[in-house]
Amino acid sequence: MTPDPLHQIAASPRGPAVGAFFDCDGTLIAGFTAVAHASDRIKRGQAQIGEVLGVVEASLRYKLGRMQFERLLSRAAGFLSGESLEELDEIGERLFAEQLAAKVYPLMRQIVDAHRERGHTLVMSSSALTIHAAPVARALDIPHVVCNTFELDGRDRLTGRINTPIVWGRQKALAVQRFCDEHGVQLQQSYFYADGDEEAALMELVGHPRPVNPRPGLAALADNRSWPVLRVTVPGQRRGTADALAHLPGLGRAALGSAFSAMALRGRDRR
Repeated sequence: MTPDPLHQIAASPRGPAVGAFFDCDGTLIAGFTAVAHASDRIKRGQAQIGEVLGVVEASLRYKLGRMQFERLLSRAAGFLSGESLEELDEIGERLFAEQLAAKVYPLMRQIVDAHRERGHTLVMSSSALTIHAAPVARALDIPHVVCNTFELDGRDRLTGRINTPIVWGRQKALAVQRFCDEHGVQLQQSYFYADGDEEAALMELVGHPRPVNPRPGLAALADNRSWPVLRVTVPGQRRGTADALAHLPGLGRAALGSAFSAMALRGRDRR
């Protein structure tokens, strides 16, 4: 039986030397924040189905081992070349309020609050882009964000490239280690909540790894290491399309989700 996570946090040491690191998609949020952004771009005529399917194709190539995650993310970011970061941030805030707030896992919201009550250092550590991760962090009052960022030109417009190194897998673990060194956080006292197989490197470093609805690879590692696994849901959430697409990485699922939304909208407009 998995111990009560809130009771464990309440019994933990106080103070900012304890870090609480949270992945975003699939951990704090049911689903993928990029779905909302991609769907919104199509609804507003800013993207075509060809763009979406291009991301799907790249996502499948990544899954088959023919493309690295770094290239996958960069390809998706390339479609936003020339966009204003300020405007994209505003869209992210609007979409969180309209679509994503209801998808925050209630137990994870309580866990964030419990860590804050103990005075722990709260950090969103995600491989998502800032426009996806930052609105969630602000809404949950998580003051620090370690994620992927866009390269900008002199007018704060996107060049279509991502700043390197890409925050993913071992590079995420290294980014979190740098954060801890800079902020006096002790990894061996810290917690990390995430769902993906690629999170193993950071899970191995923290003193309190916490897989959340883990995917197969991470679930197997958790079982082997006897890590407590959290199973969380959103009230009224149904298993459906997201599960059918679970074999795709997040960007592919986001792209397909936006494509489905676009087709539905076009069908409705023809009536």
